[in-house]
Amino acid sequence: MAVGTVCAPWPVELCCDVPEDTPEDQVQRWALVASQILWALSGRRWGPSCPVTVRPCRKACLDSYPLSFPAGVQSTGGWIPYLGADGQWRNASVCGCTSSCSCGELCEIRLDGPVYDILSIQDGEEVLVPEAYRVDSPNMLVRTDGECWVTCQDMAAPCGTPGTLCVTYRTGLPLDAAAIAAVSELTCHLLKGCTGGGGSCGCKANPHITKMTRQGVQWEKADPTLIYSEGRTGLPVADAWLFAVNPYRQASASRVYSPDFRRPRVVRQWP
Repeated sequence: MAVGTVCAPWPVELCCDVPEDTPEDQVQRWALVASQILWALSGRRWGPSCPVTVRPCRKACLDSYPLSFPAGVQSTGGWIPYLGADGQWRNASVCGCTSSCSCGELCEIRLDGPVYDILSIQDGEEVLVPEAYRVDSPNMLVRTDGECWVTCQDMAAPCGTPGTLCVTYRTGLPLDAAAIAAVSELTCHLLKGCTGGGGSCGCKANPHITKMTRQGVQWEKADPTLIYSEGRTGLPVADAWLFAVNPYRQASASRVYSPDFRRPRVVRQWP
């Protein structure tokens, strides 16, 4: 996936008493920290991610066929003859793609996904309206206004110039109520220890203390270093959500690589 990290905190519904003098930017800061922690522990699959801009290549029909071109064969118009896997000659269209579930040609682009949302699409000098395209789950960007994506583009030209195509979007699975409850619990845990809320939570927790005796009362807790090494937080709601969405503690989502799939060029702003 094209996910880098989490740039904005996930929505939170705090179920703890935050001191009234706590600045809102502090709450948002620790909500972002909690979001980044749960995003990493859950396999880096939940969104939205930071925005990414790519310069993709349109999917051509030839990409989906095992082709064998004899020497000297030239294409005519929008069709190219090819020898299929069954030994029969056919004509392949380079203007779109047909499939067993589509009666017509589809002009589509495969993005690194899953796609959370599309922020903008700039086709040459034109910024497309949302009605001009749709996303077929999880990562197929389909043109719906009767036009088609460019077959090839000038990668040396900046976005917004004729002959270019730039797609800005975010990746990740949508957050559900359980994810919001988990990040809210972890945010409260961090706020209690790191913003003057008192107690020994969050950054004030001492991972080396597992047993304490005071005034005849003995208190014992699990070794937090063992909890962290298992990819858990030690909090019931957060850990229940992590176990539900990432039971095998995968570091990232599984991926399949193909030498036939042309990955889009990612546009990065280097300092």
